[in-house]
Amino acid sequence: MAYQGKRHLFPTSVVGSMPRPKFVQDLISDDSPLDADTYRRRMESAVRFVVALQENAGLDVVTDGEWWRKSYIGVIAQLAHGFELSQAGDGRPWTIIVDKMSSKQPGTIAQEVRFLKSITDRQVKATLPSPALLGERMWDPVRSANAYPSREDFVRDCVPILRQEVELLIEEGVAVVQIDDPHLCLFVDPQVREKYDDAESASDFAVDMVNQVVDGLKGVNFAVHLCRRAGARVRGELQHEGGYGPIINQLNRLRVHHLTMEFTAPGAGDMAVFKKIREDFEIGLGCVSCTPGQIDTPRQIVKRVQPALEYLDPSRVTLNPDCGFAPGSAADVSIDEVYAKLQHEVEAARQLRDQYG
Repeated sequence: MAYQGKRHLFPTSVVGSMPRPKFVQDLISDDSPLDADTYRRRMESAVRFVVALQENAGLDVVTDGEWWRKSYIGVIAQLAHGFELSQAGDGRPWTIIVDKMSSKQPGTIAQEVRFLKSITDRQVKATLPSPALLGERMWDPVRSANAYPSREDFVRDCVPILRQEVELLIEEGVAVVQIDDPHLCLFVDPQVREKYDDAESASDFAVDMVNQVVDGLKGVNFAVHLCRRAGARVRGELQHEGGYGPIINQLNRLRVHHLTMEFTAPGAGDMAVFKKIREDFEIGLGCVSCTPGQIDTPRQIVKRVQPALEYLDPSRVTLNPDCGFAPGSAADVSIDEVYAKLQHEVEAARQLRDQYG
């Protein structure tokens, strides 16, 4: 089963984030004058809206759009002490580890899920960053060195913090826990691999850390989201290309049930890679473009999925966009455009069911 309780082929979902309208950006701003009770009441109303949007589009599995979070990976600073919060040059939140980590507010993500489950009858997905991703983004060789002399030291200390949160999510009865690891997927790019003394060891380390977060835990469907920074298309940043072949060995060692993989970009590689993917993996097929201004028709989406079915049984395939729709808390993305994309994703799934069901 692609998701617990799935009743049809080709279930549909988002990867995680949804575009924030301007009023939601104002709500989460550090300059917001609202008291805690008013903030929560208004944010609950906003989350009800984004969930209703996904339901009305017809999705089977929904998220809260990650709207409670000022920064997706910065949520670690809510879970643990030891971080310094500032801003990057482009105004986005920037969080750096400067002291030894200790537990701060365990259950922050579980609280998001508790509210989400109270307002929808759909299955719900919780998302959290991978340890290696946190290491890539939050460790600084100068400012972090007193607490963590190496990036790997910091990454290892992230594991128990994230694992504790996963345990609390399981207690909440979440259907899917998705660990986002675009860092691992960087190793598909030959130029990235050249920057490492031992790219194989570095990618193995990323996998080992994910496995330590999930190992032995039951009662939930674990997913790992892989992308080559599809969200960078929104911000005009560097994208990483290359087929998944260089990290096949690492992917097959992941102790999860599901891989969410990007396939709309021309540089994503050949779907023949699925011949080498472990047969017990379910595949979340990135078949809907996240690029602003590009709205795929249902027929275009169907045509993207069909080549995968030469290698995968339809029961193993779920449909989703390549990546989250709102990379960065202030990304300027039309939510009405995203609604149209999700409607087309759902219609494509209906057509695929008619064809393969």
